[in-house]
Amino acid sequence: MAVIVGHLDIVAPDETWFDVRGAATGYLAAVAFRGWPDEAIDFFDGLEVDNSKSYWQEHKDVYDRCVKARMEELLGEMAGEFGAGKVFRPYRDVRFSKDKAPYKTNIAATTAKGSYVSLSAAGLAAGAGMYMMATDQLERYRRAVASEAQGRALEEIAAALEKQGHECTPHGALKTAPRGYPRDHPRIDLLRAKGLTAWHQWEPGPWLSTAKAKTRVVSLLRASEPLKEWLGEHVGDSSLPEPGRR
Repeated sequence: MAVIVGHLDIVAPDETWFDVRGAATGYLAAVAFRGWPDEAIDFFDGLEVDNSKSYWQEHKDVYDRCVKARMEELLGEMAGEFGAGKVFRPYRDVRFSKDKAPYKTNIAATTAKGSYVSLSAAGLAAGAGMYMMATDQLERYRRAVASEAQGRALEEIAAALEKQGHECTPHGALKTAPRGYPRDHPRIDLLRAKGLTAWHQWEPGPWLSTAKAKTRVVSLLRASEPLKEWLGEHVGDSSLPEPGRR
């Protein structure tokens, strides 16, 4: 099943995996996750104002201790349930972008079982699902959504997520109905989606510097399991080569 990739992050080959014990290659995390301190949010506030190499180098110690190390601790503690995690590199790929700011203004990570976690000045976010489907996946997804039994099951999953305070969010939606489907279809919003995820964004607060940060992430990821199962059963992996997926 495809793994959610938020904010179009590119997973680089030298990113670090963390196993069930919270260990990385040559490193064992001995400290329990206790959330992110205020310095982590302050770091991203400053980076949004001054996205420069000089700012990064001056504050890299804060990033390492208060941002990245805490994400690694969280991944290590969640690995037993959600699979090994990897942290995205902090550097933006600016080769084809007009925006030449060198650093991402969030830290993000995925797990082997298809979960996504991000921290930025806007707060903590978590999600799971399929962020952007390939052409063959979209064909299977739309057939399933249009089916009465499978489509209604997806509606119920989305309603359950929203009842728990989360979002079931389409991504990259078409402006109109996809070809071959009526505009007045009862599930037109789902049919128009190019991706679908369970999602929650929490604003910063005192809770962020405590273990409650993990509790909130885990709550969202557990609630997303029915959506991941539905997507795995009715959509599945793409068989297209990577260049043909966009």
